[in-house]
Amino acid sequence: MEFCGNGISAPIDGDIMEFVLEKEAALLEAIFYLETEPLDENALARISGLTKDMVEKALELLRERYSSEQSGVELLQISGGWIISPKKDLWEFLKDRYGKKNDNRLSKAAMETLSIIAYSQPITRAEIEAIRGVSADNMIRLLADRGLIREVGKKDIPGKPVQFGTTKEFLKFFRLNSIADLPKLDETESERFELSR
Repeated sequence: MEFCGNGISAPIDGDIMEFVLEKEAALLEAIFYLETEPLDENALARISGLTKDMVEKALELLRERYSSEQSGVELLQISGGWIISPKKDLWEFLKDRYGKKNDNRLSKAAMETLSIIAYSQPITRAEIEAIRGVSADNMIRLLADRGLIREVGKKDIPGKPVQFGTTKEFLKFFRLNSIADLPKLDETESERFELSR
């Protein structure tokens, strides 16, 4: 085995490269265990002291390791960063016990309001009410209190009404990397959201 000046084996072939990355991957695992928020490659590099290139390779190694059926966790990209999370099929089984602290169930009305905001953002209160057909005051207040939506600006029309959009907390809540990962609406739903605006 060849060694570099820093005592780490040189990446001669894939096996040795994987051996070299084991410590880096273990370091990232420990960081994920201690951090509560998703971390992007730059944050992981800053915290670990590794180069961004090494972080990316170690993340790839972790992703491969967790893809095995023997692993109960997976590496997920959520809200622009990475986290280690229970695999989706296992989470369905476990969330009643472990998801309660941040999965206080949303009512049907709250979910409908949140869906309208997510798919139509930025959107005003009046536009939400035009789609739902009922007042949205309470639902907007509830969703804002939960940190799932926030004010994102004002619409450039008379009265300058406040516009709402989703937050990073929304992405984490639904395990999405970005709004682009939302399920696609069917044609009828898309028309319903557009006609009222």
